[in-house]
Amino acid sequence: MRITRFAVAVALALPPALAAQQQQGAAPPKSNINIPLQRYTLPNGLTVILSEDHATPMATVDVWYHVGSKNEVPGRTGFAHMFEHVMFTGSKNVPYGLHDRLTGGVGGDNNGGTENDRTGYYENVPGNYLESALWMEADRMGWLLDKLDESKFKAQRDIVQNERRQRTDNVPYGRAFEILTTATYPDSNPYSWPVVGYLTDLQSATVEDVKNFFRLYYAPSNATLAIVGDFDPKQARAWVAKYFGDIPRGKPIVRPKVAMPKLTSETHLVYEDRVQVPRLYVQWPSVPEPNGDDAALSMLGAVISGPRTARLTKALVYDKQLAASAFAGQNSREQSGEFISVMTPRPGHTLTELEAEMDSVIAKVKRDGVTPEELARAKAGQEFGFISGLESNLGKAEILASGNAYYNDPSHYKKQYAELTSVTPADIKRVANKYLTANRVVLSVVPMGKADMASKPEKSGKVTVSADGGHYTLEKK
Repeated sequence: MRITRFAVAVALALPPALAAQQQQGAAPPKSNINIPLQRYTLPNGLTVILSEDHATPMATVDVWYHVGSKNEVPGRTGFAHMFEHVMFTGSKNVPYGLHDRLTGGVGGDNNGGTENDRTGYYENVPGNYLESALWMEADRMGWLLDKLDESKFKAQRDIVQNERRQRTDNVPYGRAFEILTTATYPDSNPYSWPVVGYLTDLQSATVEDVKNFFRLYYAPSNATLAIVGDFDPKQARAWVAKYFGDIPRGKPIVRPKVAMPKLTSETHLVYEDRVQVPRLYVQWPSVPEPNGDDAALSMLGAVISGPRTARLTKALVYDKQLAASAFAGQNSREQSGEFISVMTPRPGHTLTELEAEMDSVIAKVKRDGVTPEELARAKAGQEFGFISGLESNLGKAEILASGNAYYNDPSHYKKQYAELTSVTPADIKRVANKYLTANRVVLSVVPMGKADMASKPEKSGKVTVSADGGHYTLEKK
């Protein structure tokens, strides 16, 4: 199960014929998934993808900038996410508020998002408002800094700091994934800090820092523009040239080279949080999305967690009733990845019990593999989730833009689908043995003053949070 956005796919039963093919080891049927598209590049380096679809009278504009928190440096974290907010404050010809009026006000919507590797912005609008959506995106790509001043910057910086407090610092279990990341990656690794950044870094940021970040990364030569839906391609090309053509090409970008971390032992940690119920997290370094093993690890997660017949879920939640919930899956990014399991105990049961039972389930997969029937059920759910994601204009725009940004191929989704559907039981057994080793991080999040509730408390070093509320000290035992 891939959990890039921690989404859980729904497992469905395969048609009998397909199930029989997979049980017999036959190759999966060829996919006829195809998104018609045109791709071209403007002289300033902007890559444009057009995908015409008149099924509904709507169109999507989706702009991906190949920049995320990975492109930051220690002491200057949170810039990519902060700029996502700044991009909604108005630009030279688009005053604050007009963006919402020309999307939500006409029956559409707009939003943006920042991840480790990219930042994206989109508009879903009626097809006859496509020109205005393109104009607004071009105006903030080319002329945002004309209207960015100290007061706007400080207002957005305060909003981002509050967002961190609301979503991480003051939320039960909100720090768990930051702690896991800190324990897995060295401080110099750009995947070691959170996308939202640390409070001290945000507080010390200046408007000039952010402007320099924009000048380097928010250039057409670092962007992909995907247009999907109800439009005329010839007219769309004319509008793209009109509104984006005069924006200057950006400077060459040196992208960080990130090495996957290699843990040499198991680390047990305990963090006391304002929670009522303890929770167990286990994380292994795995592979980034471009690695061929990513699909098999995703399928491993789908086999062992999700519906009540999945192994981990069945054993912990239903058969032995040790856990209220149990989840496992692959978290993939451009140059990094982890396999993660998260479990919450039922009253009367301990995190130590959950860890032992999870290890037993994984050990059996590593020893005996999985059955063709299990894989068929998991594969059906993964295929369903993949194809469902392509039903909307935005879903298609996102997968086309991601393929272009990361692989220089907007049709890369075909390879992704082929890898997903070709996973075999042997693949799952192999990746379980290769990546789910004893070298991992085991984190127990427990109620305040209850460190003894940790899994294997005698082995668990305490996690403390710095006075600024954003950095962690990990005690090793």
